This record gives sequence, structure tokens and C-alpha cells, in this order.
Amino acid sequence: MKRLHFILLLVLVAGFVACKKKNKDKSYDELVMDTVRSYTKDIYLWYNQLPSALSGNDPGAAMNNIRPYSKEPGFSNPVDRWSFAMLQKDWNQLSSGVEADFGMKVFFRTTTDLRIAAVDRNGPAGAAQIKRGWKINSINGVTINDTSQRNFIVNTVYYAPTTRFNFTLPDNSTRDVTLNSQVFTNNPFLLDSVYTYGTNKIGYFVLNSFLGDTTQVRNEFDRIFNKFASAGVNDVVVDLRYNGGGFVSLSQYLVNYLTPSSGNGQVMFSYSFNDKYTRFNSTATIQKKGNMNLSRVFFIISKQSASASEMTINSMKPFLDVKLVGPANSHGKPVGFYPIPAGNWYIFPVSFRTINKNNEANYFNGFTPDYISADGLDKNWGDVNEDCLSRTIRFITTGNWSRMAPIDQTLLNEQLRVVNTNIILDAPQFKGMVGKQNMKF
Repeated sequence: MKRLHFILLLVLVAGFVACKKKNKDKSYDELVMDTVRSYTKDIYLWYNQLPSALSGNDPGAAMNNIRPYSKEPGFSNPVDRWSFAMLQKDWNQLSSGVEADFGMKVFFRTTTDLRIAAVDRNGPAGAAQIKRGWKINSINGVTINDTSQRNFIVNTVYYAPTTRFNFTLPDNSTRDVTLNSQVFTNNPFLLDSVYTYGTNKIGYFVLNSFLGDTTQVRNEFDRIFNKFASAGVNDVVVDLRYNGGGFVSLSQYLVNYLTPSSGNGQVMFSYSFNDKYTRFNSTATIQKKGNMNLSRVFFIISKQSASASEMTINSMKPFLDVKLVGPANSHGKPVGFYPIPAGNWYIFPVSFRTINKNNEANYFNGFTPDYISADGLDKNWGDVNEDCLSRTIRFITTGNWSRMAPIDQTLLNEQLRVVNTNIILDAPQFKGMVGKQNMKF
């Protein structure tokens, strides 16, 4: 893929220079937009559906405006929800795992119950010892009543320099915390643990993204799987509940650990470009790591599980029994893109799809859980009473979903009602996969 990126970069730079010489009377912004339109028409996966004239006054608008032209057989609506553009300085910060906020995620558990969903240990919320499961009573003195306040919540949680919160903790005590936004490098690992139930040794870890310092993330994978192997773990549960994606190389690294030795050297997944770029189609193979030889693996998923998370799941399906647990289908993003420079922007038109060894792809509706379970937003990570983890452990120890306690259907229905609101609350989070040499999908 390194050669591919280099060739495409030369083509893009040459095209931009040629465009500039040909259009001396155009402004810099107009030349940038010429570049955006030219290369979108060339590399976009559905280029042959695009109109002759692409609308949009800036790269971001142009990427939004191409999304409706992405019809796929078997789907009534356009499938592209992701083509976007970003200033190069912002992308460089995001892709390196650098954030500038409070380092926490919030979701509605029910229509009237806002909770801390995740906390990055390296961010201000982590430093303040805020935990997943805390209930948010008020923000800046404004009582949180229901989902109609979602825009206020997004602005005060993700974009404000300072915000004051009032929480109710699991012991029913309350606490006031004022957070100040800071720049920090995220830590995508939220928890790892080993549980013992008789002869069952269960390894569990929560991975919030595939972004960050790739060397440090690989080292963490090494540490976790060495820990699991030393403990004699025979089942692994990977919690990708809120994982929106990240570097393809890190997804591959995880697959190499989870796949049994029988998969070594076989196809992990393939890239497929549009018919103009079939010469760049390529294949990634499994390079087995570690001594664990699993026959099955469990993933906890949600609507927020996207892109590199889904590619991890799809890549493993041909090699072992993959079980999915969660409140809803995963996000549904089997396609990719990479950063194309246009002035001081990068544009990301969807440019290829990924396909597993069994030629399975196009999961635009996401993966459906084998067992539906409410998201236990009232519990901290690793709490064996948290609904998704509890039911996964129960299946591992009994071998039967039917032996579960009855689902709280009222809670599940409430969570279905807040799905769209939580998608809005999750909107500031990255959804994608970043391949080596900035190949992104």
C-alpha cells in the first residue's frame, strides 16, 4: 500500500499544479475546489453515479454532497454516510490520538437518564476519577431532564473549555466536578481483566478505538495477551461497544492474536477499489501471534461499533466461531477512504471496500447480535453484573443463551428510543479505519 499511496500522491500533486497553471485567474480556494472535484470523480467508489457538476463551496460541503450518489444493489437508500473533509492540522492531531476535551463520552440510558459511558484515563475526567455509570444530574446548573437537551449536552461536554457537572454515584452520593478541557493523548484501553468460573478462564478487555500511538497500542496488546496466556484463558471477550475504528494495522494486530494457528498465512481481508484502480486491489494475510488457540471469540457491540471494529469481526468469521452480544446492530461501515491533500485540507471520499476470506462484505446494515442485551450504562466496565458482560459470561459457563435471566424489555425498549439521540451524542467521535501510509477506511 506504500507504493499505492506514493503514486496517488504524485498524481494528485501533479494535477493540482497543472490545474493552477491552467487557471491563473482563479483564487486559491477555487483551485482547491477544482482539485476536490477532479479527484473525487476519479477515486470515489461510486464515481460513475456522480453528476457531471459536483456542488459545494468548500471541501467539507463537497464531501457531504456526494453521499447521495452511492447506491448499492440490495439497498434502497444511498449507503455512504462517511465521506468527509478535514483541515490537515486537525487530521494530523486526530489520527495521532491527540484530543482536546474532557476525555469522556456520555449517553442516555433511558430518555431521562444521562450517564457517563466511557472515560479516558489520560484525560481530565480520568484525572478527576469520574467513572462509567455515574448519572449526570445537571450541567452548568441546568437539570438534565430528557433527550431534547442533546444539542446543549454536545456543546457543553465536547466543545466547552470549562463545564460544571453534578453526578449521582453508584452509592447514591452526589458530587460536583468542574472539568477544564485539556490537550492529551488518548489511551484506548479502558480495562482488561481475567475472570475464573470453575474451569472457565475468561479474558476480557475494553478497547475504545484503534487510534493512538501505534507502538504503545501494540505493546498493550502484547501485555494483555501474554497475561491471558499466562492465566490459562480459554475464552476471550473483546468489548468494542463504543469503538468507532482507527488504524487498520492495529485491527490486523488484534486479529493475529485472536485467530487460531490454523489460519496462519491465510487471507485476512482484501481491498477492492473501483474499476479504474483494480491494479491497486491487494490482500492482507494472517500472521499468527501468541500461543492462544481459540475456537471461538465473543465481541460486545453496539450501534457505535464501526469500521475497523467491524472489519476485525468480519475478518475473523471464516476462522472461528464469532459470537456477538449487544443492544443493537453495529454501525455498518464496510468501505474505506484515505486522506487526499487539497490545499490545506484532506478530503476522504469513500474509495474502496474490504472483503473477508469468504468473500463476505457489504454489511451496510451492520452485524446483528447473536444475543440482544441492554447496554448496562449504570455499571462500570468489568462489573460482572453489567448486562452485556453478565450474559456473555453466562453463555460461556452454561453454553446456552436460553438459560439467561429474562431480558428487561422495558429497559431495552427505552434504549431503542434513545438510539438516534446517542448517535448525535457520539457524532464528535471518529468513525473510520486508517491504513498504513495514511490509507484510511
